[in-house]
Amino acid sequence: MAALEVGSIAPDFTLEDQDGNSVRLYSELERGPVVLYFYPKDETPGCTAEACTFRDQYTDFVDAGATVLGVSDDSVASHRAFATRHRLPFRLLSDPDGSVRKLYGVKKTLWVMNGRVTFVIDPNRTIRHAFRSQLKFRQHVTEALSTLRTLRPPTSAASQTGAPSSPT
Repeated sequence: MAALEVGSIAPDFTLEDQDGNSVRLYSELERGPVVLYFYPKDETPGCTAEACTFRDQYTDFVDAGATVLGVSDDSVASHRAFATRHRLPFRLLSDPDGSVRKLYGVKKTLWVMNGRVTFVIDPNRTIRHAFRSQLKFRQHVTEALSTLRTLRPPTSAASQTGAPSSPT
């Protein structure tokens, strides 16, 4: 399948997280935007750097009302160990046969290593941002946060106090 682009409707799926719980994308989107990031493999240097950057900025994602979901073809047990070792506060989803990776058009690089792609999906199921880079691990996080900030309407001091924002 071709890679999904901005403006595409995100396909629904259900995968198991590191605790063996089923996670359905469309159910998560009912709560707000989702940052769905595909990464090659647990415990590799780049994937660990990326996951720990998501961890270190996790409160920014929560403040933006977003859910973070990491996806690789590693097993539930591998994800559990990875999440525990690095104190990851978000869920890692196991895609053992690569079917969701294929559904989202996340290709292998050099025909060997699973690709690294981050999608920001709004509650209407629309992909609002897609960032593809095998080597810019931390930029996946900054790109996702930047996009999330554009999804939230700006809050002015007037709207916080209940005062009209413009004279009538």
